[in-house]
Amino acid sequence: MVDQTQSLDSGQVPIKLILFIDQRPSSGEYAQQLRHYLKQLSQEQPFSLDVIDVGEQPYLVEHFKLVATPALVKISPALQQVLKGSNINSQLDYWWPQWQQEAAQAWAALQAGKPLQGSPFGQSPIAHSVEVMKLSDEIFRLKQEKEELKAQLEFKDRIVAMLAHDLRNPLTAASIAVETLELGYAPKQTQEKMVLSAKLTAKLLTHAKTQIRAIDRMITDILQTAKGATVDLLVQPQEINLGTMLGEVAEAMKNKVQAKAQHLDLEIPQDLPRVYIDGEQVRRVLFNLLDNAVKYTPAQGRISIAALHRTTQKIQVMIGDTGPGIPTENCERIFEESFRLQRDQNQEGYGLGLALCRRIIRAHYGQIWVESNPGEGSQFIFTLPVYRA
Repeated sequence: MVDQTQSLDSGQVPIKLILFIDQRPSSGEYAQQLRHYLKQLSQEQPFSLDVIDVGEQPYLVEHFKLVATPALVKISPALQQVLKGSNINSQLDYWWPQWQQEAAQAWAALQAGKPLQGSPFGQSPIAHSVEVMKLSDEIFRLKQEKEELKAQLEFKDRIVAMLAHDLRNPLTAASIAVETLELGYAPKQTQEKMVLSAKLTAKLLTHAKTQIRAIDRMITDILQTAKGATVDLLVQPQEINLGTMLGEVAEAMKNKVQAKAQHLDLEIPQDLPRVYIDGEQVRRVLFNLLDNAVKYTPAQGRISIAALHRTTQKIQVMIGDTGPGIPTENCERIFEESFRLQRDQNQEGYGLGLALCRRIIRAHYGQIWVESNPGEGSQFIFTLPVYRA
């Protein structure tokens, strides 16, 4: 490489070049041959040649918009120019005289006190380009971080607003049940005691427990989703009787189903094998899907829970409804974080349930999807691994 200060002292402006190569064994030899060829072109014209490995300086490759190697970039004087391909030597034969002329014009401009085109003297063209690209990358990164933080803040604002709204219903229902029980068992000296039958007491307790569990699921869903989609879900699988779990979940949802005069069908094969799952996590999936089914199925509608043993390794679970269905173009998007259909903008909920369901099922190495036709209801399907001793 020629010293730039000495070149200026001798009354000449050096031609500054960058050669981009890859990691092929022949690339180093090619760089030596090109340097030797440049020296042969003119014994009097000074030049500087920096050799860059595209794998080590990707931002420079992007900066110069290079698509193949080898590539020779003339940085200065005058405007940048790129020679590429297998015939760079032939191209140099054509362009070198013009570059020498540009160098002479640059020297004349320097003598006249005019600024030079191209990279400033006293600063390496590579250093200049590297700094520019690093600053550009940093600005881009900061903009991304800003957008991510803004999205997180907006998300938290929505969650706080929805939480204040959606928790009110189950809290009110649970409070009424507890207060009724309190009146029934209050000391006589405090107030007149209500007479509660054993059946009504049991019903009130069940109702309060159901509402408290609903609150717990809502809070758990929010906390889990707030960790972000990139955080690994903690799964502790064990051998579980899926048929029994499906029956328990159906029983827990009975009050909601009856409140809308809906019909719940349960189809569980007697020979359904056990599964290897985290019971609490999968139970959360079932409650989320059934909550949606009840919410969107009209009064007198039908909801179904079914399980099939399709292979020796997977069990398939299906939750069906006779609701309005889902547009085909949104059948995949509904599993995205915070995505909500237009019809759901005024509905209770966070848009978190299905995204969390997908994360739980994928953590069990299963799949989840929806089959739906607008106006004909929907069927949510997921797979779980069979327990193998």
